[in-house]
Amino acid sequence: MNKSNRSRILTAFITAAAGGLLFKLLHIPIPWLLGPMIAVLIGSNLMKERYAWPGFFRNTGMIIVGYTIGLSLTAAALRQMYHQLPIMLLMTVLLLALCAGIAWLVCKLSGINYKTALLGCIPGGLTQVIALAEETEGVNITIVTVTQVIRLMMIVLCIPVIIFSSIMGQTHAAVSGGGPVSAAFASWSGLFPNLILFAAACTVCAIAGNRIKFPTAFLLGPAIATAILQFAGLDGPLLPSPLINAAQLLIGTYVGLLLKPGQLPSKLRTLTLAVGGGVLLLIGACGLSFLLTKLEPISISTGLLSLAPGGMDQMGIIAHEINADLSMVAGYQLFRTFFIFFAVPPLIRMIFHYSAERQKRLSE
Repeated sequence: MNKSNRSRILTAFITAAAGGLLFKLLHIPIPWLLGPMIAVLIGSNLMKERYAWPGFFRNTGMIIVGYTIGLSLTAAALRQMYHQLPIMLLMTVLLLALCAGIAWLVCKLSGINYKTALLGCIPGGLTQVIALAEETEGVNITIVTVTQVIRLMMIVLCIPVIIFSSIMGQTHAAVSGGGPVSAAFASWSGLFPNLILFAAACTVCAIAGNRIKFPTAFLLGPAIATAILQFAGLDGPLLPSPLINAAQLLIGTYVGLLLKPGQLPSKLRTLTLAVGGGVLLLIGACGLSFLLTKLEPISISTGLLSLAPGGMDQMGIIAHEINADLSMVAGYQLFRTFFIFFAVPPLIRMIFHYSAERQKRLSE
C-alpha cells in the first residue's frame, strides 16, 4: 500500500469517526453505522478522489456482525421458533407479500426498476440488505440504501411512540437485575480463549462461503459457524460495545463510499415515496400484529414488536422495557432475519429471472 492510499484511508477513517461521534452525541439510532455512512458520503462528494476504504475492512466488519447474529440463536429462541413455526412462517410471508406490493406501487409511481424497489422495501437488517443489493445485478444501491435508512429511522422512532401511546397503554417497567445482559457490559477479559476458536471458524466459513458464491457470505458464514459451535456446547462470548461499534464503522464507511447521490433519480419524489412506503409498512405491521393476537394469546404490544420490520436489538430493548414476551419477540425477529437470509435471495433471483424471460418473450 503506497503513501497516497494510506493517506486516503486515514482521511476516510477520521471522517467516519467524526460522523459516528456526532451521531452518538445527537442520540441518533445506530450512530456508528449511520454516522460514518453519512459523513463519508458528504466528504467523498465534496473532496473527490481523497477517500479510499479497502473491501477487506468491510468484510472484517461483516464477520463481526455475522458472529453477533449467530449468538442470537439461543436454545430459548430456537424453542420459540419450533413451537411457533407455522404461524411465524405465515406472518413472515404476509409481511414480505406486503413489501412486494409496496415495491410494485413504488415501481409504478417512480419508474424505479422493480429489483431496486423490492430490495429497498425488504424488512431485513440494513447491513444484510445492502450486502444483498451489492451482489444483485442491475440494482441502484444508492436508492436501496436511502430507502432502507428512511424505513429503519421511521421504525426505530415510531414504534416506541406507538407502543407507549395511550392506544397501547404501555408504561416503562423497572429494569431488574435478571434482565438480558447487554454487550455494553461484556468484559474484554471474558473474550478469551473461546473467541479465538470462534474467530477462526467465522473467518474460514466466510471465506469458504464467498468462494462458493454463497449469498452475503461474510455475514451468513460466521452466523452459521457460530450457531454450530454453540450447538456443540461451546459458549460464544458477548462482544464489548466498542468492538461492535468498530464493526459498524468499518461497514458504514464502505457503504458511504458506494453511495452516489447523482444516481438518485427525481430526488424529492424518490424520498417522498420512500417515506410513504415506510408509513404503509408500519400500518401493515400494526394490522398483522392485531391478526397475531387473534391467533396467539399475546398482547398487542408483543405482537407489534415481534412483527415490526426493524432491528432485532431495538425491538428487544423495548420488549424488555415493557415486560413483553421477550422470547417471542426474539424468536419472531430471528425467524424473519434468517428467512430473509436463506429464502429471499433465491426467491428474488427466481422472480427476476422469470421477469427477464417474460420481457424477452414479449419483445420478440
